Amino acid sequence: MKRRKFIKTTLAGTPMLATPALVGSHVHVRKGFKIPAGEGRIHGHIQLKGVNVNILDLKVGGTDTGGQLAIFEQTSLSPKRGTPLHMHYNQDEIFYVLQGEYRFQVGDEKYSLATGDSIFLPRQVPHSWVQVSESGKMTVTFQPAGKMEAFFVTLAALPMAPTPEEMARLFEAHEMKIMGPPVSLD
Repeated sequence: MKRRKFIKTTLAGTPMLATPALVGSHVHVRKGFKIPAGEGRIHGHIQLKGVNVNILDLKVGGTDTGGQLAIFEQTSLSPKRGTPLHMHYNQDEIFYVLQGEYRFQVGDEKYSLATGDSIFLPRQVPHSWVQVSESGKMTVTFQPAGKMEAFFVTLAALPMAPTPEEMARLFEAHEMKIMGPPVSLD
C-alpha cells in the first residue's frame, strides 16, 4: 500500500484528524471559478454563534488552494460585539473593510478602521476587533488557511451559543488561543 493511501485510509476513521489540512492539502484547484455576490462557495451562509452572530461566506477555501489561503466575506450584524483577544498559532490574518466601522487591537496598539481601510494581523500576536457601526462588511483573509473554515462551520452548527469554557476549547481545537476580552470601544 502506498504511503499516501495508507495515511488517508488510517485517518478516514478519525473525523477530527481527517481534515483537508492533513489529507489532500497538496491538491490545488486548476481552474478558475466565480462566486456570486452574497453567496458562499461551499457552505452557503455560515451564521456564527457565540462572540457575535455575523454571517460568513467562504469565497476561497483551503481545499481550493492546497491549504495556503482562505478568504471569507463577513456581514457584520453585531454592533458593539467582536472577538475576544486571541492569537493564531500559525496564521496571518488580513481584514479589508468594505463598509462600516470597526475598532481593532493588535498587540498593544489600537486602530479605528472605516470603509476602504485594511489591517494586517501577524500570527502569534494577540488581536481583537469590535464592530462600531450598526452594520458592516469585511473581507477576511487567512494565510495559510489552517482550520478556520472548520472553526466557523463548527461554531455555526452548535445548537446554542457556547459557554466561555466551550469557546476556549473550540479555539484551541482550531489552532487559536483566547487571551482576554474584546478590545474596548473607548
